[in-house]
Amino acid sequence: MDTSWLEVLGFVTGVICVLLAARAIVWNFAVGIVNSLVFLVLFWQTGIYANAALQLVFLALAVHGWVLWRRGQGGEPLHVRPTPRAVWMIGPVIALAAAAGIYLLLQTTSASQQPVWDSVTTGASLLAQVMLNRKWRGTWLVWIVTDVALVGLYASLGLWLTAGLYVVFTAIAVSGWVHWSRVMRSGSVADEPVRVAA
Repeated sequence: MDTSWLEVLGFVTGVICVLLAARAIVWNFAVGIVNSLVFLVLFWQTGIYANAALQLVFLALAVHGWVLWRRGQGGEPLHVRPTPRAVWMIGPVIALAAAAGIYLLLQTTSASQQPVWDSVTTGASLLAQVMLNRKWRGTWLVWIVTDVALVGLYASLGLWLTAGLYVVFTAIAVSGWVHWSRVMRSGSVADEPVRVAA
């Protein structure tokens, strides 16, 4: 499959979005909305429908995250913080249950070229996005694993630029983990990026 202008636009907006998120800058959600719209169209045209439908969920989650990061929670500013232990125990179970449900739906409808990976990466991406909205540092660990799996999925479909994008996303997710760890140690408000010496 030849690289399309949609794939290029998805690449550019995707990199900008994840870079902003890794630096804990709230505008990542605005760019993420544009990115989701682009990938919704691209994935639908490519036939990976679970990942296409995921973009609709990401649109709603982007609005939710934008509001949460700007207004805080319970009147308190939202800071980068450790992922609660209960989330590590319950989150993967919910993500796998969601993946199983999506897989069954895709199998019934024959609506995906890669139903297993389409479903698993969809479930994992939802978990990672919810964690990002809450500013839980562990979001980056989930994104790293998910992004590596997505590299293989997109490469198998001939979406080479998008596969390359997810290689870049993996590297940015690692830097996000490092930066958010520094933010937590400094005690700074995460909406204002910390100036850290190289």
